[in-house]
Amino acid sequence: MDTHTSLFGNLKGDIPASIVVFFVALPLCLGIALASGAPLFSGLIAGIVGGIMVGMLSGSQIGVSGPAAGLAAIVLTSIGTLGGWENFLVAVVLGGVIQLLFGILKAGVIGYYFPSSVIKGMLTGIGIFIIIKQIPYFFGSTFKGESIMETANNFFANISIGSTIIAFIGLGILILWQNVLSSKGKFFQLVQGPLVAVAAGIIYHLATKGTPYGIESGSLVNVPIPSDFNSFLGQFSFPNFGVITNPAVWVTGFTIALVASLETLLCVEATDKLDPEKRVTPTNRELMAQGAGNIVSGLIGGLPITQVIVRSSANIQSGGRTKISAIVHGFLLIISVVLVPNILNMIPLSVLAAVLFIVGFKLAKPALFKVMYNLGMKQFLPFIVTVLGIIFADLLIGIGMGLAVGIIIILYKSYQNSHFLHIEDHNNSNGKAKIKMTFAEEVTFFNKGAILNELDSIPEDTALELDVRKTRFLDNDIIEILEDFSVKAKNRNIDIKLVSHHGVVENPESFIEHFRLQPELAN
Repeated sequence: MDTHTSLFGNLKGDIPASIVVFFVALPLCLGIALASGAPLFSGLIAGIVGGIMVGMLSGSQIGVSGPAAGLAAIVLTSIGTLGGWENFLVAVVLGGVIQLLFGILKAGVIGYYFPSSVIKGMLTGIGIFIIIKQIPYFFGSTFKGESIMETANNFFANISIGSTIIAFIGLGILILWQNVLSSKGKFFQLVQGPLVAVAAGIIYHLATKGTPYGIESGSLVNVPIPSDFNSFLGQFSFPNFGVITNPAVWVTGFTIALVASLETLLCVEATDKLDPEKRVTPTNRELMAQGAGNIVSGLIGGLPITQVIVRSSANIQSGGRTKISAIVHGFLLIISVVLVPNILNMIPLSVLAAVLFIVGFKLAKPALFKVMYNLGMKQFLPFIVTVLGIIFADLLIGIGMGLAVGIIIILYKSYQNSHFLHIEDHNNSNGKAKIKMTFAEEVTFFNKGAILNELDSIPEDTALELDVRKTRFLDNDIIEILEDFSVKAKNRNIDIKLVSHHGVVENPESFIEHFRLQPELAN
């Protein structure tokens, strides 16, 4: 029996979460379009397609897709190189087609070969990046630096008193709601703090308009307002397929497909780790869903799409448990753009910055640095290198640096030992089918995909004997997989017998605690 939440089984959590994701996605869609040198409406198109179409096709229950900041530099450069926005849209469509081929060719397994230290570093780096980049908006500064250091050094330029006041009010509401009121009753769980903070921002703007404490128009959300249906349709752009024979268009399309796929796969694994139900997203299906989304987005004038950790983490943290929240947030984007653009344009950007401050802090909690340091240099070095690379360079450079460090450490540790995974099937064990899994001398994150697939394929009502007596080194990534599997095992009536040099343990409560008592496996 499937123990996971059914599609409509968490509406009381998914609907409020969709509202939170909507308020997070709206400024991000507009901001990424602005940073990409593309029409602002293109960011909204990508958010709508990512929410509705990709949400329906994806196998992820809690991932949210939309325009990604990691692609902004590629988009900005390519628009000029290819000679215009309509020419660039052809590359977006081609990128989607290539992603479909990636999925068909089962290239989704590449995501399994990124160690958890790099993924955690990616989450933390993005969290810090979000906080720093939102500082000018939080204070209503008109200065928006091109680089993160330029922004950090100049955020006091032209500070707006009104924006700053409502930003702190909004931040106070968010903290109060999260730490106190959310446990006081169902009302405070249904009506989420970000919604209240945004409403307070609109009220403040109307009450202080025209006063020294008011908010300037440049510090408010700026959604295009169509005068009629024809002007609304006029905001859509269509690709110029006359340039499809240009080799540069194909190169750009392949680049978009490769970068978008890598970002999506990394975000999928990061999102799966944040999922309270520890579900595993089918990565090949995800690539095909993203490819279909990029084809449609490119055909109607949208930015390239990836699964995005900011929106996905906001979804999870707000109670989203099924794809309904992602799909509804896409419809909310349509409704808001068509019906209430004037109201949206009353929302102070500083309040939205406060919302993103909370999201960024949850991704980059200071306690995580201590946890990673205590796990040892094999975990901490790739983690901190990834964080610093993302902050001072960009997302892909940071991930690449962290992965390189992780590979060097693993190769140094395990070069003299082979890797293998041995499974034996037996007939019965107390009325249950029995499977024996023997780990190799060295088990690293390179083995993560194989072990994860084997554990996920174990049927219900099974007795699993896990033998680690031959194992001299067990990577933290594998321990985390076993920890997650112990939750699934209870739901699937799978008994676990852990056999080690320290004896036999039946259904261990925590693999992390158990192996912490065996430091010889983690050194």
